Amino acid sequence: MANDLQNLLTDFPVVSEYPVQWGDQDAFGHVNNLVYFRWFESSRITYFERIGVLDFESENKTAMILASIQCDYLQQLTYPDRIVVGASVTRIGNSSMTVKHAIASEAACDVVAKSESIIVYYDYQDQQSLRVPDEVRKKIAELEAHEF
Repeated sequence: MANDLQNLLTDFPVVSEYPVQWGDQDAFGHVNNLVYFRWFESSRITYFERIGVLDFESENKTAMILASIQCDYLQQLTYPDRIVVGASVTRIGNSSMTVKHAIASEAACDVVAKSESIIVYYDYQDQQSLRVPDEVRKKIAELEAHEF
């Protein structure tokens, strides 16, 4: 990953790189808005893999589910390009957390989209939210290098 793109996302402990695919574009010749959400999801999964939470969830029959998401589109993306997506947890509540994202484009040499999502820790068997486990809180605090 080029240093110039890394420098745009220094606030993010997890940064993932993706190519812009020809098929990501829509009839208007730019990347379709839904593709951004796929990139955000992929970077969240990478974040959770990094802290080992997906293993923890499968052992405990729980999961982190998306409750809401929003995106601010700052510039268009087109093929060909290479993007990097940053992920960072900015808040941990009782049963939810806020994850922020940013997408930086190699072609634009700039951040082209910003997003924020709310993730809820959820028990599928009991169909209810759960308190974010202390082990998960600790791993996030270690990765983010600060307490919540």
